[in-house]
Amino acid sequence: MQDILQQIIATKHQELEQLCAKKPSLREALLQSDSGIIAEFKRRSPSKGWIKEEGRADIIPLSYQQNGAAALSILTDEHYFGGSDDFIRTARQSGVTLPILYKNFVIDEAQLYAAALCGASAVLLIAACLSVQQCSALLKKAHELGLEVLLEMHSEPELEYAALGPDLCGINNRNLGSFVTDVENSFRLAELLPKDAVKVSESGISNPDTVKALRQAGFRGFLIGENFMKTANPGKALADFIGKLRIEN
Repeated sequence: MQDILQQIIATKHQELEQLCAKKPSLREALLQSDSGIIAEFKRRSPSKGWIKEEGRADIIPLSYQQNGAAALSILTDEHYFGGSDDFIRTARQSGVTLPILYKNFVIDEAQLYAAALCGASAVLLIAACLSVQQCSALLKKAHELGLEVLLEMHSEPELEYAALGPDLCGINNRNLGSFVTDVENSFRLAELLPKDAVKVSESGISNPDTVKALRQAGFRGFLIGENFMKTANPGKALADFIGKLRIEN
């Protein structure tokens, strides 16, 4: 009879291999995608309240994948966005294989371990929440854990963070202080980012024409959540959006 402890340790080695295994790359997914859409599972927001309180992590993320998303973003903040780390686990268990962005307000490396453990491929770091030194340390730790980093900036002074060398540079069109959204922010800051940066425009995108214009401005990723989540069928809304985008292209 095999020693029980040996069985347990063998299982732990398998679990560690899965944890440390190479995860699907958000950066590569966007570079290879025709649409570049990062479809977001977002049930609530501080400004709008509940968007889809009944939204299920075992249904909507997989539907996004089946309907053409390049990658997914899943809100994990519970208090303000009604999210959970378990939503990423559930999405993976449902069959999602696309890159998943761990969307939260990361201020400590413990959250990076949580992201890696629940099955995320990449983590969001927000310049407005961190000093350059803090961001640098978290970016390094994320890479050590096999996570890519989408570094979010909103204003011109924050663009100095791009020098840290994140995997992707995000421009948030939403001011996180006032929650006022203006897509022109992406166009305004795009040329100020490093030429080789993989650029992602975040928030306030609801029209395929906007995606087309942003792509011409150098963006490869477009994070869209509320526009899909507020509909009866987010996956179908994504498919319709991509269909219009392809017709216009």
